[in-house]
Amino acid sequence: MISPDSIRTEERAGALWVTIDRQPVNVLDIPTIRALARALAPLPGRRDLKVVVLRSALGGTFSAGVDVKDHTRERVLEMLEAFHAVFRQIDRLPQATVAAVDGRCLGGGCELAAFCDFLLATKHSLFGQPEIDVGCFPPVAAALLPRIVGRAALDMVLTGRPHTAEEALHIGLVSRIVSDLPRETEELVACLASKSGAVLALARRAVRDGGSGSFADALTRAETLYRDQLIPTTDMEEGVRAFLEKRKPRWTDG
Repeated sequence: MISPDSIRTEERAGALWVTIDRQPVNVLDIPTIRALARALAPLPGRRDLKVVVLRSALGGTFSAGVDVKDHTRERVLEMLEAFHAVFRQIDRLPQATVAAVDGRCLGGGCELAAFCDFLLATKHSLFGQPEIDVGCFPPVAAALLPRIVGRAALDMVLTGRPHTAEEALHIGLVSRIVSDLPRETEELVACLASKSGAVLALARRAVRDGGSGSFADALTRAETLYRDQLIPTTDMEEGVRAFLEKRKPRWTDG
């Protein structure tokens, strides 16, 4: 299935594979951003899909970021609204999200990859938020990076300095550096797709919510999610019963 021009989607192995294909460096202009939003729109109702993979069709580049032309005063508000709406979509998804990165991953592309639950990268990957050099700052990175990389967020946002894959792994931006990106992405998807979809969605929500507010507040939210939404699922009962009976669980994803 194809979304207009620059976003392609494929459903396979319990996952939606979303491929960015906008030559030459996957610049994210407003039409591409809106195409990505359309590709993600049906996912909240898809219990059969447990994972979303964001990847690039281009070797050596994940994305060079949001189009600088869309940062002009005439277009920037439209761009911000469209781009930030995608992050709100991703945040609300029941599916686990994986970014598969090879090569340059800059600006809005870096924000998009970093926002995913897993970020797999090759050793050749390069991450950066160079917006400061064109008189801007990245709002998503400003809100997100302090939660995942701490003080390194200031280095990335204020200097615009690119970070190698090793540096990105060291600060916690990257989940894993992999030698065979397609194969290891497939393996991660298979692992996630083998879980209960209902429990995976609730666990994802608990962890993502755990990063905001105090520990006491986060624990209260997790307790409420566990009590009110996890315990009533058939899959929680099945998982416990299967363990006690020493057999593999038979998930219904409900």
